[in-house]
Formats: sequence, structure tokens, C-alpha cells
Amino acid sequence: MSSKPTLPISTHQSNPSSTISSQSQPPIATPAFRSFISHLSSSLRHGFSRRRPWAELMDHNYMSKPESLTEACSRIRINLNYFRVNYVTLMAMVLAFSLVTHPFSFFVLIGLLASWLFLYLYRPSDQPLVLFGRTFANRETLGMLVMLTVFVIFLTSVGSLLISTLMVGFAIVCAHGAFRVPDDLFLDEQEPAGAGFLSILGGAASSAAATAAVSRV
Repeated sequence: MSSKPTLPISTHQSNPSSTISSQSQPPIATPAFRSFISHLSSSLRHGFSRRRPWAELMDHNYMSKPESLTEACSRIRINLNYFRVNYVTLMAMVLAFSLVTHPFSFFVLIGLLASWLFLYLYRPSDQPLVLFGRTFANRETLGMLVMLTVFVIFLTSVGSLLISTLMVGFAIVCAHGAFRVPDDLFLDEQEPAGAGFLSILGGAASSAAATAAVSRV
């Protein structure tokens, strides 16, 4: 009797786990993070398009001492509404100068912001956080970030620097608003009183936060 020929058996098998792991790697820039950057850039462009000419802000021909506290408050209210984008830009410049002259606080704030963005807000919900060989749930990650933020803002020199810088910037804005005579200013009646640079940024931030929340579901 002749023996039946044996069929060759291939021992090469694809490893499905490696394929799945290679396909499940999250992209570097998540859609929520790209949406945040897109909303932020468009909001900044739209906000800066509403700023008044700086020459109009610094025109010395319209500078005079207010006659009373009531007149000073009235000038501040009108000038804040008219030059709001310029004032926010001025305060941002004061804050940036203060952070540049204090590099430790600057890098601490950058690190804190990056921690919130990449460890919680725009981290894929199906990717647990692993630090030092331990896995942290989303609630534990949020608690650690909150405690880190409280520690940085209230228990280090960063918080005092931010508060003092913002107070200096606000004092400069109020002083200019009190001495700038608003007789030549004509407010746009079609523009809502609450529509300004901060409201634009707030809308962009809320929209990006909503996108991030949807991506974590």
C-alpha cells in the first residue's frame, strides 16, 4: 500500500493582537483638540477685528481730569464698552510681560495647561492614564488635576503673581478710562453690549469643551 502524501502545514500565523494594537493607537492630535485650536484661532481673528485704532486710544487731545467721581465712573463705563478689545489686549500684554520676566511661573502655567489638555480634556476615554505602573480612572485623574491646580494657584508664587499682574492691568485700564474724554466716541447701536472679545473667547471655549465632552463619551 502506498502512503498518502502529507499536505504541508503552514506555521505562519498572523498575530491579531499586534494588528489590533497598531490600529487602536490614538492619533497625536484628537478631533476635539483640533476643534479647540480651530475655534480659538477663529475667535482671536474675529475678536481682534473689532479693536479700535490705537491712535484713537492714545489721542492726548481727549485727555483731561474728571470733575467728579461720578464723571470718572461714567467715562470708565463708556470707554470700557468702546475700547474693550484694546483693553483686553493691553491686560494680556501686561500679563505676558510679567510671565516673561518670571520664567518659573510661565513654565509652571504652561505645564499645568498641558496637563489638563492632554491628560484629561483631550485624552481618549478608552485609554486609561498609566503613571509609574499604576492605572488611574477618569475620576482619579480629574481629582489629581484639581488638587494640582489648587496647589499651583493658591500655594505657590504663581497665584500671587497672576493676581497682582491682573490688578495692575485693571488699574491701568481704569486710569485711562477715567481720563479719556468719550465725547468723540460713537458706539455701534447694532452691536450688543455683551458682544466683545471675552464673550467671543467664551463661546469658543464652550464649543470646544462640548466637542471634548462628546469625544469622551
